[in-house]
Amino acid sequence: MRLKFLSSAAVAFVVFVLAILPGIFADLESDRQALLEFAASVPHVRKLNWNSTRPICSSWAGIKCGKNGRRVIGIHLPGVGFFGPIPAKSIGKMDALRVLSLRSNHFNGTLPSDIFTIPSLQSIYLQDNNFTGEIPGSLSPLLGVIDLSSNAFTGEIPAVIKNLTRLSVLKLQYNLLSGTVPDLDNSRLKVFNLSYNMLNGSIPNSLHKFPVSSFVGNSHLCGEPLSECSAISPSPSSPGEQKSAFSKKKLSAGTVIAIAIGASLLLAFLALLICFCCFKKKVSDGGEVKEKVANGGRSEKPEDFGSGVQDAEKNKLVFFEGCLYTFDLEDLLRASAEVLGKGSYGTAYKAALDEMAMVVVKRLREVGAGKREFEQHMELMGRISRHPNIVPPRAYYYSKDEKLIVYEYMPIGSLFEALHGNRGVDRSPLDWDSRLKISLGAAKGIAHIHSEGGVRFTHGNIKSSNVLLTTSLEGCVSDFGLSPLMNYIAIKYRGAGYRAPEVIETRKVTQKSDVYSFGVLLLEMLTGKSPLPTGHDDVVDLPRWVRSVVREEWTAEVFDVELIKYQNIEEEMVQMLQIALSCVAKVQDARPTMEEVVRMIEDIRQPDEDTRPSSEDRSRDSNERTPE
Repeated sequence: MRLKFLSSAAVAFVVFVLAILPGIFADLESDRQALLEFAASVPHVRKLNWNSTRPICSSWAGIKCGKNGRRVIGIHLPGVGFFGPIPAKSIGKMDALRVLSLRSNHFNGTLPSDIFTIPSLQSIYLQDNNFTGEIPGSLSPLLGVIDLSSNAFTGEIPAVIKNLTRLSVLKLQYNLLSGTVPDLDNSRLKVFNLSYNMLNGSIPNSLHKFPVSSFVGNSHLCGEPLSECSAISPSPSSPGEQKSAFSKKKLSAGTVIAIAIGASLLLAFLALLICFCCFKKKVSDGGEVKEKVANGGRSEKPEDFGSGVQDAEKNKLVFFEGCLYTFDLEDLLRASAEVLGKGSYGTAYKAALDEMAMVVVKRLREVGAGKREFEQHMELMGRISRHPNIVPPRAYYYSKDEKLIVYEYMPIGSLFEALHGNRGVDRSPLDWDSRLKISLGAAKGIAHIHSEGGVRFTHGNIKSSNVLLTTSLEGCVSDFGLSPLMNYIAIKYRGAGYRAPEVIETRKVTQKSDVYSFGVLLLEMLTGKSPLPTGHDDVVDLPRWVRSVVREEWTAEVFDVELIKYQNIEEEMVQMLQIALSCVAKVQDARPTMEEVVRMIEDIRQPDEDTRPSSEDRSRDSNERTPE
């Protein structure tokens, strides 16, 4: 009886799965068809790689799917060159869409109302187009970001906006909107701009917290933060009344002559003033050119990574093969940038292109390679970077005064931050299993660079800040292969740091010097000490210090105190220490290759041990064990 019941339950479950599977695939298929219909109906300059035979979630440019890969949740197509109206019943049919970004195109016509009523829509970015007509009166209740600025929308601001409790950004500037400003009593509203429209009336009290710049350009708008509203607004005289009043006043001949002479003198004065201003501007422009040449063509503001971009060469951002981004150089230069750090070869910035795209821009300094050599080297780097443990470059820009490389942004951060950041009480240290996993991933990435690039190709800048972490704590190496492009080998700190002895003497990096640098990184991971200044510990020559401790047979004193609490890992740490010491051998020929280093790290954790408890589990089991 029990067996019969289980068989019936199993059959029911299979029937249920088979019933819902067509619906799942049909939903994704409906999204695919809606996008293909949209692309076929709207002409566009830049070619899209959308194809019914390719997987939509992993290969279609500008398309983002949910974690389960069942529905399209984001469309990110800025600056593609779309022109014409958006057809109804295309994008509007995608009822799982959360983010729509079609900014900086040439769309025109009225906006289909079915887009704003997508029930899941949270953010819409349609700025810098030529949309006309009224803003649809029905809006998704989940909308948190609305940016319709720099279009030609007319009519009043929909009253339903008052009901959007999640609204945090509303940007409607540079349109032709009329009517009054709705009372948006919303504590979440942080960014608000209605400037340069045709709005009238008084500004509601709930919006007085926003600056003048949010309301300027509306001549009939009043109230704080603009000028106070008058109790009685004077009505302008009608043209007939103005003509009647003027006809009552008769001017004498002398008055007419005086007016003519005055007007002539005024015109002559204005002509002289214009000539003077033009001459002054010409002199000023010449001074700016001289100043720019003296500064090497770069702005003195360190946060402006595009200051050396030449107007004639704008939009010549070169994308690497396989890159799905659709932004151009103009988008990159307009993006809000945050300095991440100043490294050996330049400054890195985090650039927020918009809601779906976050990249890192590396602004190189002291590049000695010419344009052709630079381009060939970038092509080689693009081929080599096709490995899961390498952070691939996505695009680059080369001009006389500016060299930029764009990388994927990895929000988890670097191994350096994980080892040395947040030393307070809330710190969550890396356990041994995570350190072992990160080290193996980084070793595989460097070994791939050595094998694919040839015997002369190196990483050249191995350090813990250039080992970035994925969400699953895989180690990925970044910032590789730049040393051949530079005028010199950067030496930022006086101490040895990660540099091999021969690099200090000759300033020439090799694959063996990469091995040495990786050995220092392993020692850093084992000891918790940084070979570079961190503000927490004194800078130490790690290889020399470790050798001195091991020589005195105090090996246990080498390891990071944050690893002591984990049980049954001492043997593995000693094995890793031996690998690190072989990598930092003073004689180059005594060091292993990176392929050999990978195999040695893999041997630390045998395949049949992969199912054993993690270091955290082992630590917890040890703590729960009853003392003997």
